[in-house]
Amino acid sequence: MNIFKQAITSGSVQLGTWMMTGSDTVAEAMATVGFDFLVLDQEHVAVDTLDAIRIDRAIRSVNPRITPLYRLAGNETVLIKRALDGGAMSLMIPFINTVEEAQKAIESAYYPPYGKRGFAAMHRASIWGSNPDFVAQGRDDLCLILQMETPEAIGNIAEIAKLEGVTGFFIGPGDLSAAMGYPGNPSHPEVQAMIKKGVDACVRLGKPCGIVGGNPELANKYQSMGFRFVALASDMSFLLARAKEQLAAIRGISLTISGGEVY
Repeated sequence: MNIFKQAITSGSVQLGTWMMTGSDTVAEAMATVGFDFLVLDQEHVAVDTLDAIRIDRAIRSVNPRITPLYRLAGNETVLIKRALDGGAMSLMIPFINTVEEAQKAIESAYYPPYGKRGFAAMHRASIWGSNPDFVAQGRDDLCLILQMETPEAIGNIAEIAKLEGVTGFFIGPGDLSAAMGYPGNPSHPEVQAMIKKGVDACVRLGKPCGIVGGNPELANKYQSMGFRFVALASDMSFLLARAKEQLAAIRGISLTISGGEVY
């Protein structure tokens, strides 16, 4: 059972963080903190399929309730297939702009007749061939999140949401701000207005929507806007912020810690 999928589709708000270090040890430790979900980033971090499996194992070894949300490097059939065969239950596909791109992701993620995912019987997802029900379970448990990162994508949410197999959406504030001409400034009023347009559309359509905020204030704001799953900063930003804070205390200097956007 995919607890994360069950939670976001039932209306529960889930809080998580981004895994940017690429370390299975850090991921294992973060799984003990109390987050509801962890995003395993493969788009902006040099994490390949085997690395992802090691990180996934480390997380589940200490907290079986957390099944990582894999943010893949791209909307590529082979990447999707390898992640799923490797045991991923929740996928986030970046930079989806059109219905056609969304359909490609769906076809890559689901076995026929729902999609065109290639079949293999002997892999981690089937518990090395010992689970005869893994095909049906894979379909029912799969959480497919499509990442909206441009105004075009936000405008197409209603049409994309009609496609069978889409669990929900994720609005990427960093890339959205860049696409709107305000790179590195997701808090710009025009970007925030576009974010609100996106989450409002998801609420109307009954589709869970997620986002990432760099600090608790922003994360709380996003919860109040209707986001069902919100990531707070990242393992790397937590590590650096604490290190800077402690070093500043030793040196007796004043330091303002502010969380930046991660995506």
